Order: sequence, then C-alpha cells, then structure tokens
Amino acid sequence: MYKINCLNPIADVGLKNFSDKYQVTADVNEAEGILVRSASMHEMEIPDSLLAVARAGAGVNNIPLEKCAEKGVVVFNTPGANANGVKELVIAGMLLAARDVIGGIEWVKDSRENADIAKAAEKEKKNFAGTEIMGKKLGVIGLGAIGVKVANAAVSLGMEVYGYDPYLSVNAAWNLSRAVKHVLNVDDIYADCDYITIHVPLLDSTKGMINAVSIARMKEGVVILNFARDLLANEKDVLEALQSGKVARYVTDFPNPVTAGQKGCIVIPHLGASTEESEDNCAVMAVQEIMDYLENGNIRNSVNYPSCDMGVCTKAGRVAIFHRNTANMITKFTAEFGEKGINISDMTNKSRGEYAYTMLDVEEVPTQDIVEALEKIKGVFRVRIIV
Repeated sequence: MYKINCLNPIADVGLKNFSDKYQVTADVNEAEGILVRSASMHEMEIPDSLLAVARAGAGVNNIPLEKCAEKGVVVFNTPGANANGVKELVIAGMLLAARDVIGGIEWVKDSRENADIAKAAEKEKKNFAGTEIMGKKLGVIGLGAIGVKVANAAVSLGMEVYGYDPYLSVNAAWNLSRAVKHVLNVDDIYADCDYITIHVPLLDSTKGMINAVSIARMKEGVVILNFARDLLANEKDVLEALQSGKVARYVTDFPNPVTAGQKGCIVIPHLGASTEESEDNCAVMAVQEIMDYLENGNIRNSVNYPSCDMGVCTKAGRVAIFHRNTANMITKFTAEFGEKGINISDMTNKSRGEYAYTMLDVEEVPTQDIVEALEKIKGVFRVRIIV
C-alpha cells in the first residue's frame, strides 16, 4: 500500500485515478508520495519515507529540488497540462492592452446613476479607443507548451508571429504553425515586434531579461506580456519605460507592490492556470506520473532527475539507483550483482547535470544485502527495490 499526502487540495478527477494500492494520508511523515500545488516545501523536513513529489502545475519554485535530489526523491511537474488556460489569458491580455476595455468598464460603473448614460457613452468612448491586434507583430520568447499555443492562436487571429527559442524541442517544432517565423536572435523580436510575450523558465540566465537594456532595443509603444514569472522582468525598469512612453502597456499575471495599481500596468491576480480544466488536467497528469514511478520506477517529466522508462518489469525484480553523475558508477553496480551471482537481464542509465539514475532488471528477487552493498558505494543517494 502506497501512502500519498496532499499538501494542497487536488482535484478529485485526479485522485480517482489511484488504484486500491494507494491510500491518501493526512500524515506527511508517513507518505511515500506528495501531491502539491502552491504550498512551500522549503522549510519542510523531508521524511525518509518520501520517494516522490508531484507538482500539479508547471512551476516548482516552492520545492527544494536539490535537497530532494540528494535524498533520492524524484520531483515531477505537469508541463502542458495548464497550457491552454494560460494561452487563453495571454490572448485576453493582448486584447485588454490593445483597447482600453477596463477603463471603459470602470467609466460605465462610475456613470451608473446617469440617466443619459447611453448618450454620454457616445461622447466618452473615444477616450477608450484602441487598435486591433490583427496585422500586428507578436514576438513569442520561449516556444514550450504554452508559447507554441500562444503563437498558433495569434496566427489564427491574423497576427504576424515571430518565435524565439534556442532550445526548441522536436515536439514543439512539430506542433508549431508553419506561419510562425523562427528567429535565431532575440534582438530581432525586441526590434520588430509590437507585442512581446515571454514564456521561459526562471533561471539565472533569464532572471531580469526584460530590463532597461532590452527595453531600449524595443519599438516605441511596445506592449510586454509576462505570464511566466514576475522575476523575468526588472519591473522598476518597466515602470520607467511606461512613464516615458517607450512601453505602452505591461500585462502581468503576478501581482506585487511594484506594479499593482501603476499606470499602464494591467495586473491580473495569477489566474493563468485557474480554470477547472487546467486544474483537472494537472491533477490527472501528476497522479499518473507518481503511480508509474512508484510502481515501475519510470520517470517522466521530472525536474531534478532524467527521464527514464523501462516499461513494466517482467523479470523477478527491478532495482533503481539514484547517484551522482560520476565515472565508473555502472561498473561498481554491476560488480556487486556479479559477486552475488545475480544476472542482470536489462539495464538503463540516464543523467541530468550532476545527478544520474540507473535501473536494472534482474532474474532473482533482490534482497536487502544487495541494497546495503549498493548504498555503501560513494555517490549513491538511494536504492529502491521494485518487485
């Protein structure tokens, strides 16, 4: 029986996927799996029982990835499960930036006591007029699951779309509309586009990428949309650009004291993935990932260990080893099995940065002594037996 703890409410449509091998527990200290959305785990003591964490969403800033990796705890996320919800809000953000719909609605609210409101509206509406997005140039920085959907939707709306992603995956390339122009230099997007939307992960290399220097390369009156992470933009630089008129609108899904209520900022209260469909999709994917890992040792969509899939074990047992990505580890592992006369029928080894994962299918049921022998090898974090 695998015990699962939910640090946040998880959609029932996901939890219903658990078989009778699973039990949801309120005690995190006995859990082998954790499902989480936004709850912070950074101050949490990671229990020795814990084998996996599945984040029902894309961002994992609330999870201590390195700490988990060195305890042999796999952290999953659910890329693409909420992509359509975010895409729709990005499109809405562009439309709100193009036409002062919000200002017009507020004027109507303030004028609700005016008996001649319809007549007054005809005079006032020129103050809320804007432009159409059809024919405008959109630059999409980051062509992952969300970026591709945004780019394709914008093409359908008649925009001229440019996409930048130096790490464009084969899957993303297949799904990207042929009408999207793939550029090799992000400066081309800065220089040419009327709208710029960013969809990249928050890394040291991307933090503050929208700043005074990059803004200076942009067109006058550009609209910047940030539905990825607030720290991707130096928002003080953005405010200065709004005041000078260099930037016409800044649309963000991350409210904070810097941008909230500021002129030219359209600040949305982090609604990107807040749809029933997105929450359901994330919950289902998170549960499927954690089940496949706990039952078979397979890793799919991990953010701290490599993807690794050997299907369902058809031999006597499977041994999973978490270790540092250093030379000669495989030789040491196989030597331990050889000394104990255990034949290895299949094996795979994958690495991601400084961490690696090895799975071995064996023709005899692995015993505790092989686990102990493997755990003594320098650089090994954890050994699991999957029977």
